[in-house]
Amino acid sequence: MATRRRGGPSVAELADAFRRIEKNIETVVEGKPEVVRLALVALLAEGHLLVEDVPGVGKTLLAKAIGRSIACSVRRVQFTPDLLPSDITGVSVFNQEHSDFEFKPGAIFANIVLGDEINRASPKTQSALLEAMEERTVSVDGTTYELGVPFLVIATQNPIELEGTYPLPEAQRDRFLMRLSIGYPSLEAELEVLEVHQSGDRVAELEPVADAQEIAGLIETVKQLHAADALKRYVVDVVRATRAHPAVELGASPRASLALLRASRAYAAAEGRDYVIPDDVKTLVQPVLAHRLILSPEAQMGERTAASVLDELLGSVPIPAAGTGPAR
Repeated sequence: MATRRRGGPSVAELADAFRRIEKNIETVVEGKPEVVRLALVALLAEGHLLVEDVPGVGKTLLAKAIGRSIACSVRRVQFTPDLLPSDITGVSVFNQEHSDFEFKPGAIFANIVLGDEINRASPKTQSALLEAMEERTVSVDGTTYELGVPFLVIATQNPIELEGTYPLPEAQRDRFLMRLSIGYPSLEAELEVLEVHQSGDRVAELEPVADAQEIAGLIETVKQLHAADALKRYVVDVVRATRAHPAVELGASPRASLALLRASRAYAAAEGRDYVIPDDVKTLVQPVLAHRLILSPEAQMGERTAASVLDELLGSVPIPAAGTGPAR
């Protein structure tokens, strides 16, 4: 019998809803099941995504497909050097009819926010977005406004075109739960894209299979998922190992430990389990931790990557013994 979690649906119901949304998105996002799955894991873990990839591989399509599938609002923001913080958060405008100031919400007031080329905006504008991501509130002229649930920011960076950019500092990159790369599609998937575009806008035709209220319930279920003490110790051991590795100049922060555990809970729930296992953690180490590491100059000269360092760490950190499931 499926365990029903306080304040939300059962884990079995969550897994069914996850698969339903996942399949719906995959009807328009061709050949990228792992990217779709991790994006939904971030949504249920109340995190945000940093997508580093070349233009034209489907970043906007992914954001729109998620929004359409869960009947939620989607806003796209093109980051440019002249973008102001108030364009993100909103501004108070004087209403002559009522002789009072009226708040005009900015682009951040949506369930899914796509921030294209975030590193083209000034650090001040970047900070306005990242503060809203972290606090899930916006303060304008002394008034605090709550952001909706669900709330997912998908921010993109172009890893090739560097001219006129302001690279995200480590403290800001740390605000993103995961970093993903969509990559080019396979031959079959690219052919399918050509067929799809001949038949019109598939995203516009996508029917919702969930709503914001249901997603809010799934998020509550994820928060209550069991993680054994040994499993939590494993998460901390992996993160702490990044700080001691000779190839790493700056390792992952305690925020990374929290992020890895939250993502692991969401991943376990998507798999239909009401407890987290070490394999959930190992699956998520790369997308959750790689963008948080700064390698030493020697490691960079030796063409080491954060991915290779994390693979090495996973082989050296002891895996917890059996008994990570919930007490029965």
